[in-house]
Amino acid sequence: MKIKNLMFDLGGVIMNIDRMNAVRALAAAGMRDPESLLGDYGQKGPFLALERGEITPDEFHQQLLPYFDRPVTADEIDEAFCQFLTGIPVERLRAIEELKRRGFKIYLLSNTNKVMWDRYILKEFTKDGHDIDYYFDGVITSFDVKAYKPEAAIFKAAVDRYGINPAETLFYDDSRANLDGAAAVGFETAWVTDDNPFMNQIPD
Repeated sequence: MKIKNLMFDLGGVIMNIDRMNAVRALAAAGMRDPESLLGDYGQKGPFLALERGEITPDEFHQQLLPYFDRPVTADEIDEAFCQFLTGIPVERLRAIEELKRRGFKIYLLSNTNKVMWDRYILKEFTKDGHDIDYYFDGVITSFDVKAYKPEAAIFKAAVDRYGINPAETLFYDDSRANLDGAAAVGFETAWVTDDNPFMNQIPD
């Protein structure tokens, strides 16, 4: 079946990330062992609850305070946490723009959280003179739909909200587990690596 829709993960596919940046920044702010809660492909504790939309940013800050050895503000926590994200190269935004011109429907589906979303992610999508709604026909975030890759529920949320046919949709992710989750719901999949970015894996 011909691919009509392209669906992208965010971190590691469109957005560059560096987990250790956040680990170092949180440790410098006084957090004990942040590496145990922050993973490359998944989080734990308050970080996971935030990504799943189970707690608000204010509740996240309160739940994280006991992990710190000194008093810390919400702004300090957020600033350190957002060091996880290192930016979207403009050429990737322009590649997505070109894919829209070629007639593909473009979607974003990401495990992410409201702190990063409001503080950093939305702003990154404006760096070439547009905004996030310009690039995507639909956006699914874990904190909004309260489901988390690789669970089937987050992919089914995209199908239900946007009327997507999984068999006509290619999903790009840098995690094998997430690709397996998408495939189980019927999506076609493409594994993104540093050596094989999504721009090299566009269907005809």
